[in-house]
Amino acid sequence: MKTPALQRAFFLLLLSVVTLAFGWVLAPFFGAVFWAITLAMMFDPIYQRIQTAFRGRKNLAALTTLLLCLLIVILPMTLVASTLVAEASGLTQRLKAGDLNFRAYFQQVLEALPNWLTDWLDRLGLSNMQGVIDRIYSGLAQGGQMLATNALAIGQNTFDFLVSFVIMLYLLFFLLRDGRELSALVRNSVPMARDHTHYLFNKFTTVVRATVKGNVVVAVVQGALGGLAFWALGIHGAVLWGVVMAFLSLLPAVGAALVWAPVAIYLISTGSLWQGVGLTIWGVVAIGLSDNVLRPLLVGKDTKMPDYLVLVSTIGGMSLFGINGFVIGPTIAAMFMAFWAVFNRSEYEDAPLENGPS
Repeated sequence: MKTPALQRAFFLLLLSVVTLAFGWVLAPFFGAVFWAITLAMMFDPIYQRIQTAFRGRKNLAALTTLLLCLLIVILPMTLVASTLVAEASGLTQRLKAGDLNFRAYFQQVLEALPNWLTDWLDRLGLSNMQGVIDRIYSGLAQGGQMLATNALAIGQNTFDFLVSFVIMLYLLFFLLRDGRELSALVRNSVPMARDHTHYLFNKFTTVVRATVKGNVVVAVVQGALGGLAFWALGIHGAVLWGVVMAFLSLLPAVGAALVWAPVAIYLISTGSLWQGVGLTIWGVVAIGLSDNVLRPLLVGKDTKMPDYLVLVSTIGGMSLFGINGFVIGPTIAAMFMAFWAVFNRSEYEDAPLENGPS
């Protein structure tokens, strides 16, 4: 007989299969869907204000918010990217022409070191980096050859990026317009207590907003400060190195120092003492403190996560999910803590849950 329990079990099985199949269909556009959801959560407060100003006209409010998102996020990124491409092209030409010789720069640094330090490097086998540098140059040459022989694949990747970008904008419009209704539908469909569901959804939204806001602000500030320092010192490709420092700043407590510290060492070793010392002070005080002050303030405060957990989850997330991991990692860590908080409250009903704004 088709008992109600059997019917429900079979329906749940079909529901799981269909849900997994739907996720499989969306998997090729994971990045587009992920960033559409993320940007929708980031710009929802702005959308709500615009909708109120437009007297409830959802389509017009969503379109206006989408245009603001393009102006605030996409246009500056496009301008920086165009400058970045130009400077990267110029750097490549200088490398080919021999104007930039990292082997000679490294040798200059070694020659400027005191004898006791070079003896110590000799014992460690670190003073003779000729073979390592040759392998780096060989790898760069092979990489350039690979890029030249796979131009069609690069074009295909560019086309895929444009398709994903258009899909992201398309989804973003509808998520802005119907996001709260969709969120309420999902909350009501989850077979959990209402207060638990409300707490978990609010926690998820808060963590995503805080992580994106905090990491993006820190990246922009550190990249701008680093690029400004390089421009003031007359270092070629200040925008390029600023973008590199901004990207590396996604790694808390490490980040931009991977770029400015070797440059400061080179300046000090080659006789530009004041420039090197100035860059070191600027890197430690301005760039370093901006990370130590802004990241806990913007990320840790809203997510209520300790700094070390933000660091570990960010690095782990980026190692698993690439650039998307700087959001996914801390979000998973925060949801891990949130689910355990719900579990503890289920075991001890007198432990209250803190519900933030919707």
